[in-house]
Amino acid sequence: MGATGQWVLLAYRIPRQPSTLRITIWRKLDRLGVARLGDGLVALPADARTREQLEWIAEEIGEVGGTSTLWLAAAGSQAQEQVIAAEMRQARAEEYRTVIAQVGAAAQARPGERTRAVKRLQAELRRIGRRDYFPPPERDEARLAVRALAQEVIVTEESR
Repeated sequence: MGATGQWVLLAYRIPRQPSTLRITIWRKLDRLGVARLGDGLVALPADARTREQLEWIAEEIGEVGGTSTLWLAAAGSQAQEQVIAAEMRQARAEEYRTVIAQVGAAAQARPGERTRAVKRLQAELRRIGRRDYFPPPERDEARLAVRALAQEVIVTEESR
């Protein structure tokens, strides 16, 4: 990574009660794969998609009585940016490792269950991919494992 890139930051405050509003916002931010920089401060690499997604969440925060501000910023140094990227990469690596473990379990299942598992795991890879801004090596390993399981399901079905 060369010079620091641009990031979109969301600084926000959400009313403490009811707690379901806070949890809903946190889950949406988690689904986006944000870097949590501090209490009420999250970041994503800036592009049109991530900016729009955080704008929608900022709007939703306002609708529930909270406050938010969107910022475009650059990290103070390349080293700081690399730390944030590494944390985001590690979070996705853990998710991919979970998929790999699930492929192993699905391979032992009955044929019908394997077919359902392949569809579920393919969907999970797509969900992880949408928040994978700094792909770890585990991404390719997980994709290959799911692809191999899918191929095994096809071969099993053809031999019936």
